Amino acid sequence: MTRKIKISELPVFDVAEHLTDDQAIAEYLSIVLEENDPAALAEALGDIARARGMTEIARESGLAREALYKALRPASQPRFDTISRVCDALGLKLTVAPKHATA
Repeated sequence: MTRKIKISELPVFDVAEHLTDDQAIAEYLSIVLEENDPAALAEALGDIARARGMTEIARESGLAREALYKALRPASQPRFDTISRVCDALGLKLTVAPKHATA
C-alpha cells in the first residue's frame, strides 16, 4: 500500500543550506544572473548572505543588518551600489561576457 504524504509534512527547502562552498555559490549566482531578473538577483544574494552569515556580511558591507535583509528580500529592487557592496563582502566578482559568441 502506498502511503500518501501531506504537503505540510514535506521539509522546507532552503537553498542557503546547499551553498557550502565558493563553487556552489558561483554556479547558483550564474544561473540566477541568466534569468535577467533584478528581484531574483537580490533574493539570491540574500540566500548567499544567509549561507555565509548575515551579520558578518552586514558588517563587511557597511550596511545595517536590517537594511541588508530589506534590500535582499524577494521582490526588492536594491541599488547597484548595494549589490556591489554585498558582492564585495561575499568575496564575489561580477563579470561581463558577450551575449552572443562571435565566430
